[in-house]
Amino acid sequence: MLLDPVSPDKVPDLSDAEADAPDSLPKGDELKKKLEKQVEKLSDLQSVFFADGHHSMLIVLQGRDASGKDGVVRTVIGACNPAGVRINSFKAPSPIELAHDYLWRIHQVTPEKGMLAIFNRSHYEDVLVVRVHELVPEDVWSKRYEQINAFEKMLTENGTVILKFFLHVSQDEQKERLKERIGDETKNWKFNAGDLDERKLWDKYTEAYRDALATCSTTWAPWYMVPSNSNKARNYLIAKRIVETLEGLDLHYPKPKTDLTAYLKTLE
Repeated sequence: MLLDPVSPDKVPDLSDAEADAPDSLPKGDELKKKLEKQVEKLSDLQSVFFADGHHSMLIVLQGRDASGKDGVVRTVIGACNPAGVRINSFKAPSPIELAHDYLWRIHQVTPEKGMLAIFNRSHYEDVLVVRVHELVPEDVWSKRYEQINAFEKMLTENGTVILKFFLHVSQDEQKERLKERIGDETKNWKFNAGDLDERKLWDKYTEAYRDALATCSTTWAPWYMVPSNSNKARNYLIAKRIVETLEGLDLHYPKPKTDLTAYLKTLE
């Protein structure tokens, strides 16, 4: 397997070198073809998953600014039947959301059976941004790791398959992508000056991400660290992991509840 779950005993350093594509991956057109094959498989499997209706799947995408979360949604998830997919992004909580526990708004949009839900950022913001910016005391956010693990275990025990991907980019790659974003009129509408302020907190975020990966990569909801300096490699690794997971679910199209022979005769 090219993408192994993060082990609490061997957490990635999240060094710049770890953001490069693995040497074992092909390059150029060969990688492009492999990605296209995985995306095609994903399209077919998701159709069966949607029809089968025995499981739900939650895919969590976390990463620094410009790590490629939108690119994964566009290229990988874009291959799926939109009727069976729901994409959720989590911004700063509203006053109503702040009046509830931090997982309240998350639980409302977890996927029902047959559905694939994508969290573009997620409940992990409450142990990342909240921690780095000291929005709540440490004795509050530090308890959330155990709470998140329990929440995710409850979801899996009720039929939800969870895959969590941390999209890891190097500092230099992020800088180039932010510069491109500013200079490209098709992308600069997404630029936020606050992204540069967040970049200054690189080391604090690295520490927060390492703790989240170490503490919340469980057997029921594993974290995967995805080298993301290469868009094609990132998309291929994520698509392949989703495909392998779906292939392990023993999915089937439901059999018709009635004999359709009579209906075929009416069409002759």
